[in-house]
This record gives sequence, C-alpha cells and structure tokens, in this order.
Amino acid sequence: MTGRQSDLQKDRFLRDHLLIPGLLFAAFATLAATTTLDPALAHRWFFDAQTGLWWGKDTFWDDQLLHRDGRYLMRLVGVAALVAFAASWWVARLRPWRRAIGYFAACMAVVPLVVGGLKEATNVDCPWDLAGFGGDRPFVHIFEDRPDGLPRAACFPGAHSSSAFALFALYFVGLGLGRQRLAWGGFALALALGALFSFGQQARGAHFLSHDLWSAFIAWTICLALYRWAFGGRLTTPGSVSP
Repeated sequence: MTGRQSDLQKDRFLRDHLLIPGLLFAAFATLAATTTLDPALAHRWFFDAQTGLWWGKDTFWDDQLLHRDGRYLMRLVGVAALVAFAASWWVARLRPWRRAIGYFAACMAVVPLVVGGLKEATNVDCPWDLAGFGGDRPFVHIFEDRPDGLPRAACFPGAHSSSAFALFALYFVGLGLGRQRLAWGGFALALALGALFSFGQQARGAHFLSHDLWSAFIAWTICLALYRWAFGGRLTTPGSVSP
C-alpha cells in the first residue's frame, strides 16, 4: 500500500467512525442542551400527568427484568471476558484470540467505569426528582449553572445503558479480525440492547433521552480509542472486511 492510499484509508476511517458520528451527536446534544426537548419527550412517552406516575416505575418488566437482571447480565459478560482473557495464557485454543478477548474485556470494564464516574461528577438530576414529574426540583439544562441550594444529584450520563453500549466493542473486534458479519452483528446487538436499556430507564423516570445518547457516544469513542491500542490502528472499514 502506498503512502497516499494509506492516508486515504485513514481519512475514510476517521470520517466514518469519528467525524460523522461526532457531528450527528453534537447536533442532537446541542438541541437537547438548549431546548426543553428532553422533558417534552418524557411527558409524551413515559409520564402520565393525570396519575403522576412513570409507567415503567415499580414494575417487574422494568425495575427487575431490564434494570436489575440486565445489570447482572452485563456484569456476567464482563467477568466472563476477563476470565477468558486470563485463561488465554494457558489454554492453547484461546491463545490466537487473546488480543480480541483482551480488547473486549477492556471495553466492558472501561466504558461503565468512565460513564459511572461522570455520572457522579456532573451533578444532574433524574427526571423523577423534577417538578412536573413527581419531584420538586427545577429543570436545569446539562450545561447550565446549577443553583447552590439544590441537593447533590447523580443521573447523567446514563450508566445502565452504557454497559450495553460497551458491546460496540464487538463491532471493532469484527474490524480487527477482518470479519464483516461479526462487525455488523456486534453493532446491531450493542445498539438494540443499549436502546432497550435506555427505554427501560426512561420509562422508570431515571433518565432523559439525551442522558442515554451521551452514554452511547461516550461508549463508541472509548471503544474506538481502545481499538487503536489493541489492533494497532488497523484502518479497516465494514465494506472492506471479509465475511
């Protein structure tokens, strides 16, 4: 491959995996940060103003199945990846997959840790604590100055959905191994499960839509950054890898 071909491939990779997703995310994040889109969507989709209840809160399918059991499932996946990575040092069959397994395990650990840390640091309320949604606190945009008299909050970004969005790692594993079906299958799985967890949290009143979209973008960028570390910056794209 010539230097010019390499530069073009790098430009295409960064355009498809960083520039375009970043611009789309920035457009929505700006809209959410400057309008009342989040509470408007929550009122329309998840909160019953007549009863004053979130229709997913205190339900088996949401509180237990999607939230509690979903959390245990993702922790199990992360622990299994760590065990498999450790085992690859003495199980010959796992040795060729060590890099991919280690990368996947790193993403499953780093993404929730980063998002969870941000959630504790950002001081943003949960929807269920806000006036008009069953609480008594004012709605404050994510980047607005929060009144000093308000209690400490820890609800942004969405940590629960981040554990599912960490599965974006499977997409990059597919790129690194040159397997298109794995790449697209992993992307679809991460998007579907992350959306399901996000839906559950928003139906409970734990998050607004933008909280989970921030988690998705943070997870994507972490998986992208770790991909360069794990696979040496291999600049493959879904259209150029084999089935």
